[in-house]
Formats: sequence, structure tokens, C-alpha cells
Amino acid sequence: MTATTTTPTRTPPPERSGRRGAALLQRLVVVRELGILAALVLLIGITLIANPRFLSGQNVRDLMLSAAILVVLAAGQTMVIITRNVDLSVGSVLGLSAYATGTLLANMPGTPVVVAVLAGMAVGALCGLLNGVIVAVAKVPSLVVTLGTLYAIRGLDSLWGSTSGRLQINATDLPAGFKDFGGARVLGIPVLFLVAIAVVVVVGIHLRSYRSGRELFGIGSAPEAARLSGIPVGRRVLVAFVVNGALAGLAGVLYAARFQTLDTTAGTGLELNVVAAAVVGGVAIAGGTGSAWGAALGALLLTTIGTSLPQLGLDPFWRDAAVGALIIAAIALDKSLTDRLAARLRGRNLRGR
Repeated sequence: MTATTTTPTRTPPPERSGRRGAALLQRLVVVRELGILAALVLLIGITLIANPRFLSGQNVRDLMLSAAILVVLAAGQTMVIITRNVDLSVGSVLGLSAYATGTLLANMPGTPVVVAVLAGMAVGALCGLLNGVIVAVAKVPSLVVTLGTLYAIRGLDSLWGSTSGRLQINATDLPAGFKDFGGARVLGIPVLFLVAIAVVVVVGIHLRSYRSGRELFGIGSAPEAARLSGIPVGRRVLVAFVVNGALAGLAGVLYAARFQTLDTTAGTGLELNVVAAAVVGGVAIAGGTGSAWGAALGALLLTTIGTSLPQLGLDPFWRDAAVGALIIAAIALDKSLTDRLAARLRGRNLRGR
């Protein structure tokens, strides 16, 4: 009687499968970002045909200034959405920070610009801390929390303006140094846009190269698995909200420097554009996927759409329609790419057995 031996089934190690999934996911994210870049170039090309002066020096600088604030907000929102959350209060946080910065500079004209920037970021960080504590500690859904703080912070801003007797801060109330900061350029590029690029670089490097940043993707992909693997989920989510709030505060300072006329309605409705920029830029609304670079491209695309429509002779209504269509297309593409990724991973695992 001869003994028969069976060859054991070889199952690829989980870590190898995870690396394959991460590599494929990274490749799909790059494809998404290249698609957004191609759409941006195509839109600029079409607008140039309609108006060859579209990319004149002043128009380009105005486009950069218009995009700077949205780019900063989208970079911060990316960190939150990656964790499977959302912050709808960023428009109100921007308004409160802008008004606080303007009030500080109007009452203390000798305040250095750096101090004003830090003060605005501190106001935003406190608002982010409030959101983060309720979401991460009290376990209340972020959509509900930030919808509530959207109105609460806006109400606080209005109350501050009415009790102080200063419902509006004009350019004449601001010191010359701060106004110069708003219009400063380096090699022809607005300083505000360079600040926005610096923010995107820092956030992008942190998400890609640091453990605390990479863990945000794990939280967004599978919160329970992340918790079981030892990732401090609550702490990471809290920090993401604080950083997002601080960047919304920075955007408030940039808003004050850019427009130099402030009231308690600054930033109203901006939160939807911020979420749209991130989602269109490849940040999956379900969490776990995306990059600051893609969100910045999404912000540039939305800003360019708003600037291009008048050049093409189209009604501004079509901007909102285009943004809505882009959001739907981005979500549908995310679903399609996720399904394809899952199918490819299943196929590779079956072949590896």
C-alpha cells in the first residue's frame, strides 16, 4: 500500500497581498490625478480658443489668488475625509478666523503678520478641536456634528460682530503691512498661492511618508481592523480634525489678506465647494483613498471652471451644474475602480494558490 502525499495549498501571506493591494490602489490614485490634470489642461485649452488673453499675466495671478484659499481648505479636508469623516463647518471656521484676524489687526495695528497668521490658525484649531472631541470621543457622526457647528460657529461670529459694534472691517482698518502681504509676489507668483502650495506639500508628505499619516488610510479603509491592529483611531481622528481646523483658520487669514473687507458672512457656503474639490480630486468619500495633490488639482479645476465660464459666454449657473456632474462622476468612478481593484486582488490570490 503506497502512501499518497498531497501538496499543501500555498496561500500568499497577508502582508504580501496587502502590499499588492496598496500598490494597485496607489496606481489607481495616480490615474485619477492624471485624469483631473488632463481635464484641467483641456478646459484651459478650450478657453484659450475662445479668448487668447485668458492666460495673460494678470488673469493667471487672479486665478492663483482665487484658488489659494480653496486649495488650503481642500488639503485639510482631505485628512478628514480619508478617515471616513467629513467637516462641513470649514466655511464658518474660515469666517470666524478671518473676522478674528481682522479685529486683532484693527485694534492692534502693530501686530506682525506672522502673529496674525498664528492667531487665525489658533482660532481654527480650537474649532477643529471641538469637532474632533465630539466625533472621536463622544462617537457622534461627523456629518451631524459639523452640520451643527457650522451654524453654531456662524452664530458666534455674528454675535461677536453685533456686540462689538463692528459688523464690517474695511481695508482702511487694516495695517499696511498686512495688506502688502495680500498682494505680495515672488517671481511674479502671489505669495498667497505659494503658501497654499507649501500646505499641500507638507500635508502630502505627511500622508505618504509618516506613520501617523499612513494610519489615516487604514482608519478610513477599515476602522475596526485599524483599532484591532493597535492604531489609536480616536487620537488620529481628533488630530485630523484639529489640523483641518488650523488650516481653515489659515485660509481665513488668507481670505482677510486677499479681500481686505470682512464681515460676519465671510465663507458662507464655501464648505460644499471644499468637499467637492476633494472628491473631484480623487479623495474617496467613503474614506481610505486620496491625496493632497489630487485635492489641490480638484480645487484648481473648480476654480478654473468658475473663471472660464464667463470667457466662454456661459451662464454662471452652469458652474454649479458642472460641479454636481463632476461629483457624481467622481463617486461613480471611485465605485468602479474599487470593484476592479477587488476583482484583481481576488484573481491574483486565486492564481497564487
